[in-house]
Amino acid sequence: MNSEDKQLLATIVESMQEKKGHNIAVVDMSKLEAPCHYFVICEGDSNTQVSAIADSVKDGVRNILRIKPFGVDGYDNSLWIAMDYGTTIVHVFQREPRAFYDLEHLWEDAEITRVPDID
Repeated sequence: MNSEDKQLLATIVESMQEKKGHNIAVVDMSKLEAPCHYFVICEGDSNTQVSAIADSVKDGVRNILRIKPFGVDGYDNSLWIAMDYGTTIVHVFQREPRAFYDLEHLWEDAEITRVPDID
């Protein structure tokens, strides 16, 4: 993992934790034929919290690393917000859609790091 990816992942995780995002998983797909190198996935308990987590990630990455996402989708209903940072895609879910889509197991050959909840 290069230093830019390491900084981006750390900033994303910290930004998620600031808004109490939980069940954070970093999925390393860099050794697979995948659309990106990393997924960072977390969940919130409501539409409001999912939006707040996504805003925190967007603001944190922009303010600290001066990087804007290439695209963002899902704010309309805030059940699942996806943010594209090129090598890394951020997924902020509510619990039920996360369980339904089960992205971690879709890429089960990838290395998955679970980040402990801070509260």
